[in-house]
Formats: sequence, C-alpha cells, structure tokens
Amino acid sequence: MSLTNLFRRKPTSTILQQGGDGDHSGLNKVLNVRDLTFFGIAAIIGGGTFSAIGNACFSGGPAVILLYIMCAVACGFTAMCYAEFASRVPVSGSAYTYAYVSFGELFAWIIGWALIMEYSIGNIYIAFSWSGYFTNLLETFHIHLPEWLTINYKSAQDAFVANKGVEGLAAWQNAPVIGGLKIIFDLPAVVINILITYLVYRGTKESKNFSNVMVYIKLAIILLVIVVGAFYIDIDNWTPFMPNGFSGVMGGVSAVFFAYIGFDAVSTLAEESKNPQRDLPRGMIYSLVICTLVFIVLALVITGMVSYELLGVSDPLAEIFALKGVKWMLFIVSIAAVVAMTSVLLVFQMGQPRIWMTMSRDGLMPSKFAEIHPKYKTPGFATIVTGLVVGLPIFFTDENFVLDFTSIGTLFAFVLVCGGVLMLSPQSETELAERATKGKFRIPYVNSKFIFPLIMVAAIVLIQTYVPTFFTDVFDFSEGKMASNLPMLVFLLVCIVMTFLSFTKNLSLIPLLGLVSCCYLLTGMAVSNWMWFGIWLVLGLIFYFIYGYKNSKLNVN
Repeated sequence: MSLTNLFRRKPTSTILQQGGDGDHSGLNKVLNVRDLTFFGIAAIIGGGTFSAIGNACFSGGPAVILLYIMCAVACGFTAMCYAEFASRVPVSGSAYTYAYVSFGELFAWIIGWALIMEYSIGNIYIAFSWSGYFTNLLETFHIHLPEWLTINYKSAQDAFVANKGVEGLAAWQNAPVIGGLKIIFDLPAVVINILITYLVYRGTKESKNFSNVMVYIKLAIILLVIVVGAFYIDIDNWTPFMPNGFSGVMGGVSAVFFAYIGFDAVSTLAEESKNPQRDLPRGMIYSLVICTLVFIVLALVITGMVSYELLGVSDPLAEIFALKGVKWMLFIVSIAAVVAMTSVLLVFQMGQPRIWMTMSRDGLMPSKFAEIHPKYKTPGFATIVTGLVVGLPIFFTDENFVLDFTSIGTLFAFVLVCGGVLMLSPQSETELAERATKGKFRIPYVNSKFIFPLIMVAAIVLIQTYVPTFFTDVFDFSEGKMASNLPMLVFLLVCIVMTFLSFTKNLSLIPLLGLVSCCYLLTGMAVSNWMWFGIWLVLGLIFYFIYGYKNSKLNVN
C-alpha cells in the first residue's frame, strides 16, 4: 500500500464527465434557483426550529441569539466555500466530492463517511421529533395511540430505571411482551420514514413539488407564531440576558448548529439542477440568510414569552402557547411542525443516496449504489438502503445521542470544505473572467496576510479584557481539567498555525474565517461526543481499507 495513493486526487475533468457536464448523469435536470432555495429552507427550518431550539434557549437564555448569529456567520463563510466548489465542480456528492478534488481520496472517504451522520443519522432525530408533534396533532382529534407505540425502547427503559417520565413509564408497564421482549417502538417515526423513502424513490420532480408546497405552509405558520407570540412578550423574561454565562450559550451549540446543517443538502442536487454553477450557490446563500433571520426573531419571541427555564422540552413552541393559554395555537404549531419536519426528512433522504451514488462511481462503494432507476431516474437502490439506515436505528436509539452525533460530523465536514477551498489551485484571469461572464459564483479574494493576524491579536486583547481567567483556565493541566480543555487547546493550536500560514502563504480570508469559526464551534462538543465520533471514523477507515482502497477507480496498482 502506497502512502501517496491514500491522497490521490480525482481530476476535475473526470468528475465533470460523470455528471457535471449535464450529459453523463442519467438524472432528471428539473431544479431552478427557486427550487434549490426552497430545498435549503425545507432542510434548515425543521427539527432545529420546532424542537432543538428549546434546549438551546434553556442552556443559553435569551443570549442564544448570539449563538445563532455565530453559527450563521460560520455557515455563511462555509456556504461561500460550498458555492465556490459547486461552481467549479457541479456534481452530486457534496463535501465528499470537494474533498476528493482538494485533499485526496482518504479525506474524501472520511468526509463521505461523516456525511452519513449528517443525513441518515440526522434523519433519525427528525423522525423522533416529527413523531412527537404528530402524536400531539392526533390528540387534538381525540385519537390516542398506545404509549408503547409512540416512544423508542431506550427512552422507555431509561424512564423505568429512573422511575420518572409519565409516557415512558406507561409504555414500559403496558407494552405487550413476545418471547420475553417488550414490544416498544415509535410507530409514527417508522411510518414517516417509509413514506418519505417511497416519495424520494419515485422521483425528484415529485419531491420538488411536495417540498415547495410545504415550505410555503411552514413559513406562513412561523410568521403567524411570531406575530401572535409578539403580543405575549414580557421584556422582563429577557433578564438576565445570559443567565448561565457564555459557557451556557456555547452549551447549546449542538442544538443550534443542527438547525443550520440543511444548506449542505442543496449541494447534493447538483446533477438535477438546470444550471448548477449559477443556481447552487444562490440557493445555498439565499436559504441561509432567510433562515437566520427567522431563527433570531423566533428565539427572541419565545424567550420573551416565557422564562428560558421553561423551554427545556422537546416541543417548545407548543409548550409556550400552552403556558399562555392560547389553545388554538397549539393546533397550528403542531401542523407547522409536522409539515416542517416532513420537508427536512424529504431533503435529507434525497441527499444521502446521491452521496453514495457518487462514492460508488469512484469505486469506494459497491457498484449497486450507483444504479439509476430506468423509469424514475433516481438512485433507487441507494435510496432504499438509506431508508433502512434511518429506519432500523429508530427501534433502539434515542434522540439526544443522535443530535450530538450529527452536529459534530457535519462541523467536521464543514472544516474540510473550507480547508479544501484554501488548497484549490488558483484559476487564471481568463477562467475567472469566463466564470463571471456566465454568472458563476466565485469567492472574492481578500489577502489575509495582515488582516488575519490582526484579527487574532484583537481577539486576544478582547478575551484578556473581558474574560481575564480564560487562558489560565484553558492551560490548567490539573487532573480532571485536561480532557475538558483539550478541544480548546487544539483550537488555539489551529489558530496559531493558520496565522502563520496566512502570513507566509497569503491565504484567502473568507475560507480561512470559515475554517476557524467552524473549528471554534467544535470546541463546544463534549469529550464523549468526540469519543463516539472517533469510533465511527475508525469503523469507516476499516471499511475503506478492506474495500474502497483496492476498488478505487484511481487505483493504479
């Protein structure tokens, strides 16, 4: 095994022949910029809005809006890097393809493996959240499902062990037993996964029309939530603004960032876009701006309506209107949540098969994953496998574990995308002029030689002024402190290295800021999250060296 072969890069010309030129893909090219923007909104406004926002507000208080802004800035820089790649390499595969062009095969595989966490595993969390709101919606029509059909096995078992949680205890006590095993599973979550898988299997055009309708509905309802909620705001609830300090704000990073990962899914639809080099960048950036404004306003409204201490629930929007006695809004919120999360499931379920399809073309996955259905023009086999990967864990995992697992994998992918743009070979003036003439996106080059070091110096001065114990705490190597400080120590090392490279290599400022800001968000992840992520990567590397390395289309041995 040659070390050089691990970092062999895929030529852009080969990638374009596989689908980027529009002639070799086999997929239906039916999406315009509006459709792509709506797919981005569909993926972003969902579980993070109707479920995860509650835990984020509970952790950070009203100051959680600062975290939304930070995540939006990080994602904004990252979206521009995605847009740059989409303009140069307009094919399905998302960050996986981009890493193959810039870093080489091993990193491409790692990203492809990590993206399974974003799309497939992320959809498990959305399915659980969808089920909770759908069950509430059924209750308004006096339709009651047995508790053992509305909760996952692990949550019910934990409730029994802890002897708390009405639903979980009822599910454990009343569940039927077959062969000594209690039958407990989340039926609505299983059913919606099956239905979404079928819709995605049938075709992109059908999925597009369904998604667009749902986006209109949920944006209208969220606007209604904001308008009605504004009449119940008590400004005293915004005090204290940062009740748990800045560490409390950062404690919600998994929940907040989970809301933003959807814009990445737009890039997987490149080969079904009519003009991907122009429309993909616009779709990603438009959807990110729209959703950021929605998140900030919504966070201000709900933390103004009730104390942040009451928002640590799985259905915060329903909870606040219940506390205020606005019962008719409970029904509206439940409908909005069901619609919103259905659209997220749809977009994520479309993204994963297309990444596997691209990896299969490269030989890193079995060839079956690259098969296009002759009638529906979709990656049929990969879509079915995605449905199974999402559906089976619903029976034995819970939403909290899935949430942290998904966010860390996505941030890791974002870091490599930003780093990949920094490593791209500069284009000639002729190529840049041609891209500009055709309306293709390019990141404006701003030399970071002096700007980035000045930003780092200013950051150190501000930290030392307003958080004088910061560096003392970070460099505390006493027992029990080292493990929790390790992510921040690694981040500081990254900052030092990138400051040196920015000065010596004249790096482009925008992707550099994207890389550093995403690295900072990673410091908010717990050590246990890193441990599970490490195990996941090891499993992926084992698969790569057993199958992918020797079957790669770039294998010259």
